[in-house]
Amino acid sequence: MRAIVIDQYGSANNLIERDVPMPDMKPNQVRIELYATSINPIDWKLREGYLKEREPFAFPIILGWDAAGIIQEIGSDVTNFHVGDRVFARPATTPNGTYAEYTAVDENLLAKIPENISFEEAAVVPLAGLTAWQCLVDFSKIKAGDKVLIHAGSGGVGSFAIQIAKHFGAYVASTASGKNEAFLNELGVDKFINYKEENFEEILKDYDIVVDTMGGAIQEKSFAVLKKGGKLVSIAQPPDDNLAASKGITAGFLWLEPDGKQLAELGQLLETGIVKANIGHTFPFNQDGLRLAHELSESHHAKGKIVIKIK
Repeated sequence: MRAIVIDQYGSANNLIERDVPMPDMKPNQVRIELYATSINPIDWKLREGYLKEREPFAFPIILGWDAAGIIQEIGSDVTNFHVGDRVFARPATTPNGTYAEYTAVDENLLAKIPENISFEEAAVVPLAGLTAWQCLVDFSKIKAGDKVLIHAGSGGVGSFAIQIAKHFGAYVASTASGKNEAFLNELGVDKFINYKEENFEEILKDYDIVVDTMGGAIQEKSFAVLKKGGKLVSIAQPPDDNLAASKGITAGFLWLEPDGKQLAELGQLLETGIVKANIGHTFPFNQDGLRLAHELSESHHAKGKIVIKIK
């Protein structure tokens, strides 16, 4: 099968197209013929070698963490899915990722794609959507009336987090550049903050939840907007435990746990239009397409999600 692989850590030029063997399939897995995948920051961070201590893989590595396609074959232990089902998932592991024509996925990580949702729309949901869900629902225990600050609301995780928070009845503030104000208003933000012109920590106070997608100084300043008993969840770097304790705040770092049941819940929100998959850019499934997609993601100037159309 065709795949885009890396043989060493480094720049986007290390993404190489080649023929590789079909992925092995365990009894509890299905083999998916992929129609689309998407780009996430973890893709190029792993490619650069930033995650090699946490995730030590053997080369060649097939990157990619979002799968959308049709089940081609099922393992002997699979009971809830069938050949021909349209499914999406965040597979559990790389190096057998989703920059490929086929991938194998554990049954418990799968969800069916709603009939009114395209493969491209489904492909942008698993990693970013599940990350946003777990930040708000699992970690923060979001409830109606909560005041929530979501950093970088025009990005993949941010755009899903805004919609999920609004679904739960929260008041949502979000940061982005001025060019993305209309986009965030469409997503439902109650308070837009142009980070180039305003200091969010001087404007907001007594918030219940902060979703930190940036880390660094932005994370540190975020403590100032939370009320005592508030929660700060970061996907960028572990927060300062001592600072959190001194302010009476619960803070933590979230590393996504793939979950088919949660993905199915997101699928229902997609089906009803409560949550929408925002595709900002689409690239072809080839060496040049993946390189351009990585470079765009690394620029931090992508609006919405970046899709790779495989079929």
